[in-house]
Amino acid sequence: MTMKLSGEIVFKHVAVEGVFKSRKTLLAHLLAQKIGGQLVLDQTDNPYLKDFYNEREGAAFLAQLIFLANRYHQQSRLLQRDLFLDRIICDYLLEKDKIYAYQTLTDDELLVYERIYNILAERVPRPDLVIYLQISVKTLMKRIESEGQLLEKKLSGKYLEDIVEAYDYFFFNYKVAPLLVVKADDLDLSQEDQLWDLINQIRQMNKGTLYYVPESFQAKKQKR
Repeated sequence: MTMKLSGEIVFKHVAVEGVFKSRKTLLAHLLAQKIGGQLVLDQTDNPYLKDFYNEREGAAFLAQLIFLANRYHQQSRLLQRDLFLDRIICDYLLEKDKIYAYQTLTDDELLVYERIYNILAERVPRPDLVIYLQISVKTLMKRIESEGQLLEKKLSGKYLEDIVEAYDYFFFNYKVAPLLVVKADDLDLSQEDQLWDLINQIRQMNKGTLYYVPESFQAKKQKR
């Protein structure tokens, strides 16, 4: 039986985050449909991304600056929305840019990047709810193998481990906004019951951090 939402969701700026292949963009789409809101998606086009995957010298720095500039311009435009009418549902946080920067840039490049980032970060709105779809390295590698692009399949296991660890560390220490951490390895967003259960977790959010383990994960764990 499909669950329905009871009570009002008060959050006006929701950000969904997670490593790539965590289904964060899918969840953002579904939330916009189910609870209403203007959908804002990360701009993934980047002329230096192919060179980065092919490990060409300097490509990581150039790719990171392009991502940062695109995300800043997109986020800064959100300040012009009607705060009383519009809900924003975004599939990324600006802060995610730093997570990848610290995994790919040299120390000298990071000095320049940090100066630019700190100036831009002060000028963008912050969400009033963040949803972190937490997946394991094993799940990430499995999804890359089954549905990843050719360039993604070139990424080393060490890089994937570092990215997952960096995301977990970042959100373990995240205090800027209410945070819903979802154990998402076995979360099936195509199942209405699971989706509405997650939405009801959002409805229950207040301050601080809430950890949510879907029934699908609990059932799988019990079978072991």
